[in-house]
Amino acid sequence: MKVVDELMQTAAADTELLRKLDSQGDQFGISRDVEFLLRAPTAEKAKTVASFINEHQYGVATPQDLDASPSVLIVVHMPIEQQILQSVSGFMVCVCQLFGLEYDGWGCVVQAAHP
Repeated sequence: MKVVDELMQTAAADTELLRKLDSQGDQFGISRDVEFLLRAPTAEKAKTVASFINEHQYGVATPQDLDASPSVLIVVHMPIEQQILQSVSGFMVCVCQLFGLEYDGWGCVVQAAHP
């Protein structure tokens, strides 16, 4: 049940962040680079997951901070409409569960409509 619990917690956090972006005038349907951060227990694990993401073209993954705090930054160019964002975010939770990483969420720049 750990995966289900984490998926539910992530969906709630995703919804809260979407509400915050909505209050800032974000237009969710505008595609933009969305960054997902996965924390790894080792540099080797970060490299393995980045390779997996890149090889299967799930996004553009870069292992980072390999000496101090290994992680994988994954960039996906996409709109952030709720069902799309939560599907990708949920996928990242599953990748973390499969490889033993910790999902640290996502972020992006607000895309507001221009008058």
